[in-house]
Amino acid sequence: MMHAYRSHKCHELNAAHVGQEIRLSGWVHRVRDHGGVLFIDLRDHYGITQVLADSDSPAFADLEKVRAEWVICIDGVVKARDASLVNPKLPTGEIEVYARGMRVLGAADDLPMPVFGEVDYPEETRLTYRFLDLRREKLHQNMMLRSNVVRSIRNRMWDQGFNEFQTPIITASSPEGARDFLVPSRLHPGKFYALPQAPQQFKQLIMVSGFDRYFQIAPCFRDEDPRADRSPTDFYQLDLEMSFVEQQDVFDAVQPVIQGIFEEFGKGKTVHADWPLIAYKDALKWSGSDKPDLRNPIKMQEVSEHFRGSGFAIFAKLLENEGTEVRAIPAPTGGSRKFCDRMNAFAQQQGLPGMGYIFWRKAEDGSMEAAGPLAKNIGPERTEAIRVQLGLGEGDAAFFLGGKPEVFEAVAGRARNEIGRELKLTEENCFRFAWIVDFPMFEKDDEGKIDFSHNPFSMPQGGMEALQGDPLQVYAYQYDLACNGYELISGGIRNHKPEIMFKAFEIAGYPNSEVEKRFGGMVKAFKYGAPPHGGCAAGIDRIVMLLADEANIREVIMFPMNQRAEDLLMGAPSEPLNEQLRELRLRVLPKE
Repeated sequence: MMHAYRSHKCHELNAAHVGQEIRLSGWVHRVRDHGGVLFIDLRDHYGITQVLADSDSPAFADLEKVRAEWVICIDGVVKARDASLVNPKLPTGEIEVYARGMRVLGAADDLPMPVFGEVDYPEETRLTYRFLDLRREKLHQNMMLRSNVVRSIRNRMWDQGFNEFQTPIITASSPEGARDFLVPSRLHPGKFYALPQAPQQFKQLIMVSGFDRYFQIAPCFRDEDPRADRSPTDFYQLDLEMSFVEQQDVFDAVQPVIQGIFEEFGKGKTVHADWPLIAYKDALKWSGSDKPDLRNPIKMQEVSEHFRGSGFAIFAKLLENEGTEVRAIPAPTGGSRKFCDRMNAFAQQQGLPGMGYIFWRKAEDGSMEAAGPLAKNIGPERTEAIRVQLGLGEGDAAFFLGGKPEVFEAVAGRARNEIGRELKLTEENCFRFAWIVDFPMFEKDDEGKIDFSHNPFSMPQGGMEALQGDPLQVYAYQYDLACNGYELISGGIRNHKPEIMFKAFEIAGYPNSEVEKRFGGMVKAFKYGAPPHGGCAAGIDRIVMLLADEANIREVIMFPMNQRAEDLLMGAPSEPLNEQLRELRLRVLPKE
């Protein structure tokens, strides 16, 4: 007896099956009518098989009616293709199926967007008909990549001695840095649960409970504004925590997992095994970003001394103010006026007055000379000192930005990326990782108030003693993993001592009562014997985005929200029924 729907899948048939009677089911990928001979590409999850019928076939009349994306079942016989017609790109390219019978399993209306061919359709249409979008080859491959990456992560974590535990999805509101999604309670009217922004407190409690190595592929919920590399409502992370560890132990556990994933799924791109540790302040100084792209070898340097009291009045005057500096972006091989002018224009597009530059070229007497307006203003001695410091020579250039670093740093970082790309200095087809360490524990907000600059649960370097001095000088055992200009991982060694935790929160302006109220469960647990512990979380969507070589995170999420945090397919968010609101004792205020 043959199976009701298929004897084979659409990737399985080859020359060895010639002459066999078979049954296939799938979607009509496309129909080609060659005057009396119909060719149908039949597609399922696994692949494509070419089906044909001529006017002698009993199925011909029925097959003439089918259209793209109908689901049909074909009975037929496997035939060898002529040698000249073999398609080496398809696993089934040596054969075709001569149709003897056909049943329609699911007819399709006219399509709002095509599945065949990679046509770029408006995102609104693609998300409204996501089930059609997902039938397209590229998205189908992205989703399979994601599934395989997650499976591989799980296996690698188990191999490293981690155990997977699930933490609650409905919990208490907690300030993790973003807005919570609130869930009203029916049994406790007027009270609300929250969806967890991360399993942070629970994973720390798991360590206090005596489990040594935890991980989870965890959903996280944050009410955030969308960006190209961030989902606006929920995302998944590889969450992990370890007991009795220092920072290096976490790095040693994580690197083989992440590096292994990139080697397994990186499509042959080079995965560099050298993961340097770069201090947060150095990352900002050298690359203008706390997630530096190390494929670009350019390192920015401070060159303030060469401009102090110099003939270049703009910089000399700037440097008289506190907290200012002049930074150079070296540009090896960029030594032409044309290139320098182009980069100056780039800086102006980014909203800066421009970038000063010096370039070095061959003079008429055969020696090397420095050119550009800056070189004339500051004179040959200072120009030469700059060249020596930056390690540049003939045919090279350098660009200069001055002021308060926090004002020009981001633009300097973009200019560094642009210069690396334009001069083809940036390495291609590779992944370069770096641990960014020594994040400041505290920062000043716009009002000059001290607040946490990152995760409030991190252990300050130097413990309680460090918290007695200037808070802005305190570093945290807090780290990120950067890859190709994206942040993939964030983590820290946790503060497991209640007295240090109270002190850290006190510096940030939270009294003990507030800490007890917000983190009561965790503070209580730390009073009953807490081990030193630490961990991190890696963004799964972002890892898959890098591996799939996509610039937009929605291309690797099965059912994503749009830019306005709406689910166009399911119609979320939606208005609740009056009965639901009554049951929850809630009222919706009219728009103001």
